[in-house]
Amino acid sequence: MSETVELAELYSAIEESARAVGVSSSRDKVWPVLTAYRETIAQSVISFRVQTSASKAADLDCRFTLLPKDLDPYAVALANGLTAKTDHPVDSLLGEVHRQFPVDCYGIDFGVVGGFKKTWSFFRPDNLQSVSKLVGLPSMPRSASESLGLFSRYGLADKVSVIGYDYAKRSINLYFTGVPADCFERKSIQSILRDTGLPDPSEEMLKFGEQAFAIYVTLGWDSPTIERVTFSVNTPDPMALPVQMDPIIEKLVKDAPYGSAGHRFVYGVTVTPKGEYHKIQKYYQWQTRVEAMLSSDAG
Repeated sequence: MSETVELAELYSAIEESARAVGVSSSRDKVWPVLTAYRETIAQSVISFRVQTSASKAADLDCRFTLLPKDLDPYAVALANGLTAKTDHPVDSLLGEVHRQFPVDCYGIDFGVVGGFKKTWSFFRPDNLQSVSKLVGLPSMPRSASESLGLFSRYGLADKVSVIGYDYAKRSINLYFTGVPADCFERKSIQSILRDTGLPDPSEEMLKFGEQAFAIYVTLGWDSPTIERVTFSVNTPDPMALPVQMDPIIEKLVKDAPYGSAGHRFVYGVTVTPKGEYHKIQKYYQWQTRVEAMLSSDAG
């Protein structure tokens, strides 16, 4: 199959997925991303994602995971005009992580409306990283070090599996996997959220959280506290989860095309100062060689 045909088929799947959730895909936003990373697409895990919060409700996000560790995905984005360089620390953090830590592979996120948005650094599941070491990086937000006591209290501090860098929102995500099982008990969920200063979880959130496999937090440079906490569930059947399914999520599950990944989903519930919202990641292209590592690809 030629590279052009491969890109055209992927673009068609992206366009069909966007249409399924009522979003108009912009070729001017999507095609430059596909061409910039075209050499990695065949080997990537590809997924599509929507969420119910107002800030993302009008977009379909796409993720390419398993970009090789010798490729700097942010440098590629800059070189291809997908994003603009700034003087903010978020621009420097991925490079610092890459130089100081054993990154196994990378990922990127882009929206069919919003264009290029994020990059990701993945660590091997047998070589998770410690927050206490990460906070030594010059560009790491102070909120990470301010939250180190909380991470340690719940057994999360040395369980970092993924770092996400959101260039548009100037924030990062720290993903924790392989964490103590009691973190997903309702008393622990309530306690974690209380200690972060976030609202008490709904009953739906507590029931959902009991099935979770990963926790991740969102941190920024403008506040010393954790902005959001998300609990994620791996599932082949999102419709069976103990949640009230939003129509946009149901449409992605039922109406968007299924590719080589079959029925693979990660469902997340995020708690914010303003309440809760839901998100889902639907895998389209899969690579069985990375099954264990992508147990941390938590949406």
